[in-house]
Amino acid sequence: GRVAAVGPEVTGFRIGDEVIADNLTLKGGFADFAVAPQSAVAHKSAGLSFAEASTIPQSGAIALQALARAAPGERMLLNGAGGGAGMFALQLAAAAGIHVTAVDHAGKADFMRSLGAQRTIDYRSEDYTRTGPYDLIVDLVASRSVFAYRRALAPGGRYLVVGGTARTLLRVITAGALIGALSGRRLGVLAVQEGPTHFAPLVERVASGEVRVTIDSRFPLEQ
Repeated sequence: GRVAAVGPEVTGFRIGDEVIADNLTLKGGFADFAVAPQSAVAHKSAGLSFAEASTIPQSGAIALQALARAAPGERMLLNGAGGGAGMFALQLAAAAGIHVTAVDHAGKADFMRSLGAQRTIDYRSEDYTRTGPYDLIVDLVASRSVFAYRRALAPGGRYLVVGGTARTLLRVITAGALIGALSGRRLGVLAVQEGPTHFAPLVERVASGEVRVTIDSRFPLEQ
C-alpha cells in the first residue's frame, strides 16, 4: 500500500511512499488502513504492481529460506508445491540447479512444470513418501507419519515441515527428531524468519521478470 502517516521517529519512509510489508504479528491486512512498525516495511519496487507485491512477504520468505537448505544437484521434494510458496520455490530451485519433484493435485501439474518442476506427483493417486530418496523434503501441508518421511529421505537427508496439522507438527518435533537422529537423517521444523530482510532479496528478482508471479483470482475489498 501507500504510506498514509508516519510516527515521529520514522526515518526511512515518507507519506505517499509505496511499500510492501510483513504485518503478520499485527494482522489487519484486509482493511483500508493498517498499522505496522517500520521494521516490518520495505519500499516497493516501481516495477511491481501492488497485487504482485502482496504475494511476496510471507510466501517469498518461506521459499527463500527453504531453498537455502538445498544445494545444486540435490534432489528436493516440495509437498504443496502448487500454492504461493511453491510458486516461488519451484522457480528458485530451477534457477539454482536443484532437481525438484512437486506434489499437489493433478490439476496443478502443468502449472508446476511451467515453473520448473522436473517431476510432478498427484498426492491423491500416488504416495510420494515411496518415491524417493530425496536429499531435502520441504512440507507445506504435512499430514503423514514421521516414519513415512524418514523412508523418503536419502541417508543424510533433511525433512523440514512448514505447515500442517498440529498433531503432525508435534510428532516431527518429538519423535521425528529422535527417529531422524537414529537413522542418520534430520527431521524438523523450518522456523520461518519474518521481515524485509527475509523477503527483500526476492522483490527485485520479481520486478526484473527473473521470477514471475501468477495471480489466480482478484477480489474487491468487500469480498
